[in-house]
Amino acid sequence: MEILLSALSQGAIWTVMGIGVYITFRVLNEADLTTEASFTLGAAIGAQLLVLGMNPLMTLFVVFFIGAAAGAITALMITKAHINSLLAGIITMTGLYSINLGFMGKANLSIATETTLKTQLGALGLPRNVDTLVLGIIVVLVAVAALSFFFRTDMGQALIATGDNPVMAKSLGISTSEMMLLGYMLGNGLIALSGYLVATDNGYSDISMGIGSLVIGLAAIIIGEVVIRDVPLPIRLLAIFVGSVIYRLLLALVLRFNFDTNNFKLFSAIILGLCLSIPTLQRYFAARRARQAALKEVALAS
Repeated sequence: MEILLSALSQGAIWTVMGIGVYITFRVLNEADLTTEASFTLGAAIGAQLLVLGMNPLMTLFVVFFIGAAAGAITALMITKAHINSLLAGIITMTGLYSINLGFMGKANLSIATETTLKTQLGALGLPRNVDTLVLGIIVVLVAVAALSFFFRTDMGQALIATGDNPVMAKSLGISTSEMMLLGYMLGNGLIALSGYLVATDNGYSDISMGIGSLVIGLAAIIIGEVVIRDVPLPIRLLAIFVGSVIYRLLLALVLRFNFDTNNFKLFSAIILGLCLSIPTLQRYFAARRARQAALKEVALAS
């Protein structure tokens, strides 16, 4: 039961990052490597602001906008300087490493004694992990509701059209550069927000905590899509929570076999590789069943 509760609580706060990755990866069809730096950026700035005494809720909004600014840098390099999207993400990620380190002042910044959103919920008498779960669910529901409303607007539809078919979007008078900028800002703002939530849950911010975060986000998206298919966008976003929890449970099972924790990232990559292969395997077995059925019909006819 404790493992399930831990998976639910961790899955909730990591879902926010998964939703951010969804915007760039699924809506814009871009693999944004800024993710790993934006995640750490949210943790680093959020931790430092808490140490300086800023209100935890106000810090949450500040972190979102700073993460959005990081996404804007990558988007501007892509749209204005015409740099390859992967290279633009790498450039931003490299630059943000020094910025993150500068904000924290050291590689690891403890906020265990600071007042955070988690400690405020804990003060209400919520058990361990339940406070994190409640906080994560609140943020996820607000994010899903806001994005569901946004994607129904003309601007939201223009963003979707830009990811689906940029050429057609331009012919319809849509500024694809502006939509790209908006998508990257929204995605990285949510990713930074997730980094802040994870830092408050861990009780510290670390310069290397963003390593592998993109893998985690992609795994949550893919698993959610495999488990819950052919549903409207709001449910698709909520499915990321399901994927995130399942991913956490898989990692927990791996760790229960007493594997070396140094191989944690390796197992994460293997799980993601397997998850990404599921749609291909499903199509392969479906085609195989169709061929077998066709052969049976031919045999019966003869």
